[in-house]
Amino acid sequence: MLFDFGKIPPREGYKLLVSTVTPRPIAWITSLNAAGQLNAAPFSFFNAFSGDPPVVGIGIGSHEPGRPKDTRRNIRETKEFVVNLVSEDMAEAMNITAIEFEPEVNEIAEAELETIPSVHVKPPRIAASPVSMECALLQIVELGPDNALVLGRVLAMHVRDDLVIDPAKHYVDTPGLKLIGRMHGAGWYARTSDLFKMDRIPRGNWNLRGDKKTTVPR
Repeated sequence: MLFDFGKIPPREGYKLLVSTVTPRPIAWITSLNAAGQLNAAPFSFFNAFSGDPPVVGIGIGSHEPGRPKDTRRNIRETKEFVVNLVSEDMAEAMNITAIEFEPEVNEIAEAELETIPSVHVKPPRIAASPVSMECALLQIVELGPDNALVLGRVLAMHVRDDLVIDPAKHYVDTPGLKLIGRMHGAGWYARTSDLFKMDRIPRGNWNLRGDKKTTVPR
């Protein structure tokens, strides 16, 4: 079935995107406003976009037309933020910080979370998060009157000690992170514990005249 995004309301297009672009990693962002007030909020329009320079991007919308979310306003004001990743055991706390509290409410306190000072930026990181990335604002790409893509350069990454396999080689125990991602619709999430391995095929091993089928593990 064809869905022509030029002929359907934006809200319906949004539903199609979040129902099909899955799973989406979650950026649990801590930020400060110009007065130093702390904010924490999760965003699932998030991914890594460059290795050199190391860049992550987060799509951040508005509470309502003309009223950007606190996180976007804070990043624009201070040009710093921290991306904390969400593990299974942090899911409920993350969900509390997703409540649309008034700007003066401290989401970290409401979720009974502890924070740790960052090294390069002023916003603290969430202590229990298995991975935290300290970021400096690289660019804000305005996507429309109420949506923007925030690009941040990663200045430092904190990985929980027991999840680092080899510090010298920078090997991380990715399955051990037990991260979660957003799925379709409201309230649906995915675990990252159901994995399969499929090696990339070297060009020299590909017989152009032979059988091109590969088998996906089940």
